[in-house]
Formats: sequence, C-alpha cells, structure tokens
Amino acid sequence: MAVHELSAGHAETNTGLDNRKLLMWLFLASDCLFFGSLISAYLLYRDRSLVGPYPSDLYDIPFTSVSSFVLLMSSLSMVLALAAIQRGDVRTMRIWLLTTSLLGVLFLSGQAFEFTEFYREGLTLHTNMFGTTFFVLTGFHGAHVSVGVLILMSLVAASLKGNVQQEDSIKVELAGLYWHFVDIVWIVIFTLVYLVS
Repeated sequence: MAVHELSAGHAETNTGLDNRKLLMWLFLASDCLFFGSLISAYLLYRDRSLVGPYPSDLYDIPFTSVSSFVLLMSSLSMVLALAAIQRGDVRTMRIWLLTTSLLGVLFLSGQAFEFTEFYREGLTLHTNMFGTTFFVLTGFHGAHVSVGVLILMSLVAASLKGNVQQEDSIKVELAGLYWHFVDIVWIVIFTLVYLVS
C-alpha cells in the first residue's frame, strides 16, 4: 500500500485517510464483532432461564430511557467540542469535552444504580442465564463508556498544557469516533435488550 507523508509528519494511506483514523475504524470494526457476539448471546439465552428474576420483573423502561437520553445528548456535546477545536477555540472545546464527560458519568451512575437495584431483587451473574448475559453485555458497555470518559478527560488535561490546538483536531476527532460508537452500541443494546420482549 502506497503511503504519503502529511505536513504534520503523519502518514496518509491511498484512501486519503490519516493512518490514525484508519486504525480507529479498524478497532471499531473489531469492537462491533465483540458487541455483536455479546448481544447475540444475550438474545439467545435471556428466555432460557429456569429460575427468576426475569427481564419483565426488573426492567424500569422510563428510568433507562432517561439514562439513554443522557448518553445520546453526550454525542451532541462531542460534536460541539470537535467543531470548537476545528475553528481554533480551545476554551470552548474544553467546556464541551467536560460536558460530554459529565454526561458519560451520569450515564454510568444510572447504570450503577440499575445494577444495584437488580442485585437487591436477586439478580446476579450466577442467578440465571439472563443475569449472566445481561451483566456481561451491559457491564462491558459501561467499561467502554468509562474508557471514553478517561480519554476525554486526558484531552482536557492535554489542552490545559497547550498540547491540543487547532492543528491537533484529529485527536478530538478520534475521541469523537470512539464516543459516537459507544453511543450507537447503546442504542442497539437499549432497543434489543430493554424494548424488544
């Protein structure tokens, strides 16, 4: 594959994509397969439990809908952060990255609350197949959100040291790709796990 040098010192492939962006897309494609297998396992085993509690006993759709809305709004703030750095406004980018992080932490808090409630109702990893597949799937998604929050906060810290400027907008763009992927995965999980009976 022919490689061309960009002025910033980063290689570009014949596709016109920066190597870093291409690697991020490849990582996200592999993560799609990972989440696809977890979602498939959940759908296969959720109705095969011999003992309760069952999904219909536990799900609080209004609460999870609000939590999902919070995560989806974080995608908007991520877009605004990228737009800010692309026009050279580091301060506004920082504000939107912090907003995105805060919304991510709110989502994780909602997930922790939901897990705690389910545990009080008797659902654990070992209770039944529904519990095992539910906690593994949503727990791994929560881990991805946590990693995303850490990435965003590291960008904020780097920007405070002057290491994120307009010419470095690719850093924010890559973080945005990851964040939007996590949000899209949640839309699929919310639809298939919570809404489809």
